[in-house]
Order: sequence, then structure tokens, then C-alpha cells
Amino acid sequence: MTSVDLAGTLKALQGERAQKQTELNKLDRAIAVIRELAGTEASPNGRPQKHTMSAAARRKIAKAQKLRWAKVRAKQKTKS
Repeated sequence: MTSVDLAGTLKALQGERAQKQTELNKLDRAIAVIRELAGTEASPNGRPQKHTMSAAARRKIAKAQKLRWAKVRAKQKTKS
């Protein structure tokens, strides 16, 4: 009689576990959708998304770097 009770209990617990697993899967999908909408999720292939820079921003950075190097070269000429 005890083995029948254990078998029934085991079956009930396995059913409950399957139900909770389904609920967890639904929650995981909902979390993934919200993260994607918020922009905090990596791309679907697991790699981080690349950030692109506008051409104007690249020009601005390049111009600033050229000015920095010009100052460095000017200091080197005055020391020589």
C-alpha cells in the first residue's frame, strides 16, 4: 500500500514540476522581450551588438586627434 502512495505522490510532484517549468519558460521569454525593448539585451547570437558612429562624429574625433598631434609635434620642435 505504501508503494502505491509513493507512486501517486511522485507522479503528482512530476506534474507540478512540469507546470512550474512551463511557467518559468514563459517568464524567461517575457523578460527577454522586455530587455530587448529596453535595449539591454545582447544580440540573439550572444555577441554584443556593435555600436556604429556617424560620419560626422568620426570627422570630429579625427579633427580633434589631429590637433592633439599637432600640439605634440610643436612641443617637440621647440625642444630641439
